[in-house]
Amino acid sequence: MRPRSRLRERTSGADRRYVEDFQDTDGSALEAALRPGGVHSVFQPIVELDTGRVVAYEALARGPEGPLQRPDLLFAAAREAGRLAELDEICRAAAFRGAVAQGLLSPLTVFVNVEPEVLDTAPLDDLLTIAAGAPGELRLVLEITERALAARPAELLRTVERVRALGWGVAVDDVGADSMSLAFLPLLAPDVVKLDLRLVQERPGPAIAEIMNAVNAHAERTGAVVLAEGIETEEHLVMARALGATLGQGWLFGRPGPGAVPGLDAGELVLPGGGLGAEPDASPFGCLPGSAPLRRAPKALLIELSKQLEREAMRLGETAVVAAAFQEARHFTPSTTQRYRDLVERTGFVSALGEGLPVEPLPGLRGADLRPDDVVRGEWDVVVLGPHFSAALLARDLGDDGPDLERTFEYALTYDRATVVRAAHALLSRVAPRVGRTTVPAEVRRAAPAPITPAALSVDGDALLRSALSATTSGVTIADMRQPDQPLVYVNAAFEALAGFPRADVLGRNCRFLQSPDADPAAVARIRAAIDRGEECREVVLNLRGPDRTPWWNEIHLTPVLDDAGTVVRYIGVQHDVTTRVEAERALLHERDRNQQFQARIEELAYTDPLTGLPSRRRLAEQVQTAIWSARAGENTLALLFVDLDGFKAVNDALGHAAGDELLQEVARTLQLRLRRSDLLARLGGDEFLVALTGLDPATAAREAQHVADELAQAVGSLENPRDRTFTVGASVGVAVYPADGEEFEALLHSADLGMSARKSRHGALS
Repeated sequence: MRPRSRLRERTSGADRRYVEDFQDTDGSALEAALRPGGVHSVFQPIVELDTGRVVAYEALARGPEGPLQRPDLLFAAAREAGRLAELDEICRAAAFRGAVAQGLLSPLTVFVNVEPEVLDTAPLDDLLTIAAGAPGELRLVLEITERALAARPAELLRTVERVRALGWGVAVDDVGADSMSLAFLPLLAPDVVKLDLRLVQERPGPAIAEIMNAVNAHAERTGAVVLAEGIETEEHLVMARALGATLGQGWLFGRPGPGAVPGLDAGELVLPGGGLGAEPDASPFGCLPGSAPLRRAPKALLIELSKQLEREAMRLGETAVVAAAFQEARHFTPSTTQRYRDLVERTGFVSALGEGLPVEPLPGLRGADLRPDDVVRGEWDVVVLGPHFSAALLARDLGDDGPDLERTFEYALTYDRATVVRAAHALLSRVAPRVGRTTVPAEVRRAAPAPITPAALSVDGDALLRSALSATTSGVTIADMRQPDQPLVYVNAAFEALAGFPRADVLGRNCRFLQSPDADPAAVARIRAAIDRGEECREVVLNLRGPDRTPWWNEIHLTPVLDDAGTVVRYIGVQHDVTTRVEAERALLHERDRNQQFQARIEELAYTDPLTGLPSRRRLAEQVQTAIWSARAGENTLALLFVDLDGFKAVNDALGHAAGDELLQEVARTLQLRLRRSDLLARLGGDEFLVALTGLDPATAAREAQHVADELAQAVGSLENPRDRTFTVGASVGVAVYPADGEEFEALLHSADLGMSARKSRHGALS
């Protein structure tokens, strides 16, 4: 059972105070907690807002009397000792036994929690035995917090499936505390969405509106129940109802106690029962329904489609999950690396799988090394999933030889939400757990660094503390928030060296005098906003050192100090010179930009005709294929025109290639001027051009396309060769209309080519 500290269960202002952490140096307090009966549960009621009936209780852990009675301290001690899984099992067993002993059985439901760090080893079978031996039906809902989402997605999804197989419900806790929880709602399909308490306790704003849009969309699609936490007043209750909650929890309905709250009617909690995700070892491509239309395309087109989905994910921002499979690590190119670095910075969760890819291919990107025999090894998949958007490119390698970009794939581009969710399940179930990082509980994260009392910070009167601060290599400052302009009242020797000023020149001044005029305004604004809110913050800002004003990069960590009334009275700043690191990063960014420009130039050469500046056949083929997809899904159609110049060879032979090049450039300009902005124009090669007319009415498309073809031929025929007017040039234009003349680009091109040849033959034109 996940810990619930007093700070988490009730968060009124007077209770948000620091309690000094207990140091269990010999482990005796933890050993006492881990003995039989050392941990017990208290239960907090969950009520229907409309009827006031109690339909469930949440089990909350409590340690034995003593220093580890608080659950946050208890779990922190277990985590430090490497015994978190053991404690988690004991807490959940205590919750089940306590619920049975207190008679919290059907029709009531009991909510229990699981620690994210022990998801994959949670002994659910043992717990099922406990539940099965109960003297009546024990109805259970397992709560999972957003902390588990990024750290162990594969284990999380497996646990959810196991829980559902046992007949239990699933709840996602603290929804709205982090955008990650919104991103994962479609994947977890929880029966209960527990809104973070700040949604009912804080003033509404854009962030709360975004959360509620996502939650209400999920509830509408799945029938999930919305539960509001932290309801302590009638005003909170009004807000909970306004947010769409039908269940409530908080001190207004009852504090945690040993058992059922007397005097409250009991009712039944009806849950929708979420569906299962992909089958174990399924592949994303295998998640496609049998009716899904499959197409064939070269890898070059798949890359462009992938980029478009990535752009959609960037638009969704922190509420998006992105999962991709690239076959092999070598396909994760420098260009791909940069795109995924941007995705990591701007979206909620990003993963990339491939043979040879590490657990973390780049910071923040979750990876997995696919086995050579893994079916996903033969796929190219990109999945984007958000609260209001779902899309997936699912492709299977057909095993062609030849250049990499020309390898052929069978693929589908789907927006069907159920298919996209199953495909995301298939990919995320393979993501490796994050290693080398400690997952800090949300309760501890909110309370740490814990607010420090002035009594614990008497620097001048504590020789030991003063000596410690003087000895540290980190620059330490203390600012008095009660005085005008919030001056520095203490600095240590390390800070004097960083600032380049003696203590006498620093004390009594606001530390902003050290900032460079070139400091990032956004970083400075974030610092000021955090101070205004009384929160901690960490930023890197450009400072100036000493009288000569030498620039240096300062990584500063600010922590508030509260008095007994919860008012911020001081701020502690811990500072480090990270100039070397920042300059190295900037150098890498510069090199990255150069590489990007080089890569962009290569792509430009591959997709652009260097003589006319028009797109190449390769680029037009991709654009036409995209237009074909739109035509299939919409009410419009398109036509492809094959334009071949008549008499061009005579100009080339008589006047030379330079004159021929000038003529081709003039033809390109002439064609562009007579086409709509939405139409597409490319040079096929030699004296051949392609035109794609999009957005045509199917009833008149053939007639309209032929009319444009005649206009283009007439325009080209009216051109004069600037070097010799004795040569006349014309154009033969063939027309193909989708879908009558072909349903794919190559078929349309072939049909238009035949039409052009027929017209050239009828007119006896010479090339």
